[in-house]
Amino acid sequence: MKKQGFETRVLHTSYEREDVYGALAMPVYNTAAYEFETAEAMEAAFCGRTADHAYSRITNPTVQHFENCIRSVTGALGVTALNSGMAAISNALITVAYAGSNVVTSSHLFGNTYSFLKNTLAAFGVECRCCDLTNMDEVRAQVDEHTCALFLEVITNPQLEVADLKKLAAIAHEKGVPLIADTTVVPFHVFQADKFGVDIEIVSSTKYISGGATSIGGLIVDYGSFDWSRSQKLAGMSRDFGKAAFATKLRKEIHRNLGAYMTPQVAYMQTLGLETMEVRYARQAGSCLQLARGLQDLDGIESVNYTGLESNPFYLISKEQFGSLPGAMLTFDLASREDCFRFMNRLKLIRRATNLFDNKTLAIHPASTIYGSFSPEQRLSMDVSDKTIRLSVGLECPDDLLEDIKQALG
Repeated sequence: MKKQGFETRVLHTSYEREDVYGALAMPVYNTAAYEFETAEAMEAAFCGRTADHAYSRITNPTVQHFENCIRSVTGALGVTALNSGMAAISNALITVAYAGSNVVTSSHLFGNTYSFLKNTLAAFGVECRCCDLTNMDEVRAQVDEHTCALFLEVITNPQLEVADLKKLAAIAHEKGVPLIADTTVVPFHVFQADKFGVDIEIVSSTKYISGGATSIGGLIVDYGSFDWSRSQKLAGMSRDFGKAAFATKLRKEIHRNLGAYMTPQVAYMQTLGLETMEVRYARQAGSCLQLARGLQDLDGIESVNYTGLESNPFYLISKEQFGSLPGAMLTFDLASREDCFRFMNRLKLIRRATNLFDNKTLAIHPASTIYGSFSPEQRLSMDVSDKTIRLSVGLECPDDLLEDIKQALG
């Protein structure tokens, strides 16, 4: 039988157990605990000998169905749903990191991701090594026998840098290191991470999946592609669990102990959001490209950054990896910080707000908000400019958005 399309697999992922009422939408199991018929059954569930639910901090039927939907559309070995994108990043990296290890990454990272690596993990003896991930010689020089992960954002936020994932994967795997990538900017149906050598995929499901910023969530998608016998931390588990060593460590220890599992209410909303993601993305990303082209002709805008523009330095590698519509986020530079604030304050239709890929178009000045607590020197080293506005394009008519930008420019 021919493999079903993305939308079909999303809509028709079976429940683990048949619903007694035949509900077409997975019910929300608002419960903390579950009753067992016998003490023996309870013991088996708590010790992992059965897949029965024991406590909703660990597993929950509604969340499990959402995870199964993601597995269905990605073909992943394992999916873990957590309560934010940052929870997904921290849980994934803590699963592979250990005192004395290092993570090779870029300084071009979302602010809290950078802080987690540079400050939080560093306090536990994990070194963050930033380098230019578009320079393969530099990457190769940074990866050593204590590197526990090569980590990156596939399109960096807000710099919009794109590295060659196949080349990075080749270096990582040659050195016995997993490639972990935050793919939030482009959804599953556009970018198949495992085809480009990504072993562990991180997604903030708050963005495209939630269906208009209804809820906060994060996903760790394990493709079962890495040989964990080469990991200093997981080699022992690899002998017992093989390709599932990462998933087992994450599910049996890390996410249980950190307590950041997704709630059933969020899983319900995000399952519904996943069902309409493809159609929303087509509109948002199409409008983003149209806006990017239109902004290039406006007086007062110094430059426009969107990797779907043929003039963009990352256009070719972006098109190879993400197609002709690489996300619904763009940035543009004005003459100064003061001009950015003046522009923001004059917006009438576009909302001044953080987040990405809401149904509404959002504008933010990253340097004064997301990176507001960073020093000017840090922002400079991360290529976060005072002159940059970040735009997350929503579902409005693109002509209306362009008119609002024109009037805000004065």
